[in-house]
Amino acid sequence: MRTLVHLSDLHFGRVDPALLDPLVAAIHALRPDLVVVSGDLTQRARKAQFAQARAFLDRLPQPRLVVPGNHDIPLYNPFKRFFSPLANFRALVCADVEPVFVDGEIAVLGVNTARSLTFKHGRINVEQVARLRDRLGGVPSQVTRIVVTHHPFDPPADADPSERLGRADMAMPALARLGVDVLLSGHLHATHVSNTAARYRIPGFAALAVQAGTATSTRGRGEVNAFNVLRIDDPRIEVVRHGYDPAQGAFVAMDGHAYTRSGDDWEGQPHEPPPKAVEADPRVKAQAAAQAATIDRAANP
Repeated sequence: MRTLVHLSDLHFGRVDPALLDPLVAAIHALRPDLVVVSGDLTQRARKAQFAQARAFLDRLPQPRLVVPGNHDIPLYNPFKRFFSPLANFRALVCADVEPVFVDGEIAVLGVNTARSLTFKHGRINVEQVARLRDRLGGVPSQVTRIVVTHHPFDPPADADPSERLGRADMAMPALARLGVDVLLSGHLHATHVSNTAARYRIPGFAALAVQAGTATSTRGRGEVNAFNVLRIDDPRIEVVRHGYDPAQGAFVAMDGHAYTRSGDDWEGQPHEPPPKAVEADPRVKAQAAAQAATIDRAANP
């Protein structure tokens, strides 16, 4: 079994600082095999904001897999937006904007869907699909295959249709041929899990599309700050939302479902773990003081 923590839409520059220590404590307590961050680490792609994001990421367990989002491309600097859109991300977060993690049970592949030519929406292209094909080519069939993007392949039915990843209709048949099991994304600041078979209707194929809310941003859009935990034990995948409870000052397990692959489809049952607060240990508190100093230096160079 593998435990994967899925964060998204951190938005440093618009974070609630009171959430950082409880979030770090909760993630460490889960002892994940991998931490995934599906984009929008910053609010406006400024160096100071990336420095804050990096300081936060350095407090999380390793390994980590991080992809950029549309907010990680400069908005108000046209030269940087079109000629070096992800320079700050590469310099301060990760040089590889399409990272890969593979072990004996999971293969997790990041895809950069942020684009300079659109302010908000995202896109996947033929070259990126080809890279997925090459990277998954040697992965054994029993390994659970996970693709990470910022923009969702399968947003909720009530979302604006434009929020769906651009050229998803081109990419999805290829993902079906590659046997992709799970699609992780963010962007909408709302937790959502769906079965792609309802939208795409590709014979013999269904993937779980899992969107994370915003873990730390003040722009919650009606949902508490939250992240997802996936426990993957083929053919079963459990997805649990952990949200911030102000009364406890902690992130707690709130709700979730357990999904089991049945032939070429997924069957889901509600999974409602009892809320349990996680207290910060002394090491986390010490790290918090060091991070605060780093953030102060980044914000006031």
